[in-house]
Amino acid sequence: MHHIDVHMEADILGKNTKLAQKNFEILKNHGIRAFDLLGAIGSGKTALIERITPMLINRGIRPGAIAGDAYGDDDYNRIIALGIPAVNANTGKECHLDAHLVHHAIHDLPLNDIDVLFIENVGNMLCPTDFTLGAEKRIVVVSTTEGDDVVNKHKMMFRECSIGVINKVDLAGAVGADIKRMENDMLHYNPEIKIFRTVMKTGEGLEPLIEEILS
Repeated sequence: MHHIDVHMEADILGKNTKLAQKNFEILKNHGIRAFDLLGAIGSGKTALIERITPMLINRGIRPGAIAGDAYGDDDYNRIIALGIPAVNANTGKECHLDAHLVHHAIHDLPLNDIDVLFIENVGNMLCPTDFTLGAEKRIVVVSTTEGDDVVNKHKMMFRECSIGVINKVDLAGAVGADIKRMENDMLHYNPEIKIFRTVMKTGEGLEPLIEEILS
């Protein structure tokens, strides 16, 4: 039985990877750069989109978004309030987006009106890791309020991401979180990861982050 389960999982992941590659090609053909946003609920993924959107628009770059959530449309409503093209992708019982859902969402977007696409994954630090979506880069957002051991508890997620964002750094002292430990843990699991400290509430630290995203 265990042998069959392993084969099925490999088959599911294999199909997902193929479709993710197709998504990547569709987006590339439309000149769109896509970024997969990962992180727990409340880490600051939607806030990142809210903050960065006007900064991109000021540079003449047209953003769009796919809002992934198990149920509901709270994040989606926050994103469409920005006046950018967006699609709500509900996963139901699944705890992550997959390439199939993103494929459908892409076809519901006005691709010729988008330069940068943010794909906000479901608020979960475990499930999304194995399921690539077709994005150019994966960005993981953690907050100091999750505790400074959050990276160590979810090491696989950081191995897959090229950008690490530590949000709510202004609250680190209040919650007793050691930001340096969080950074060191990220680098331990992924020496190539680029790390940024932010306060989404005020926009602090977003300028260097946006430069890295667009580099």
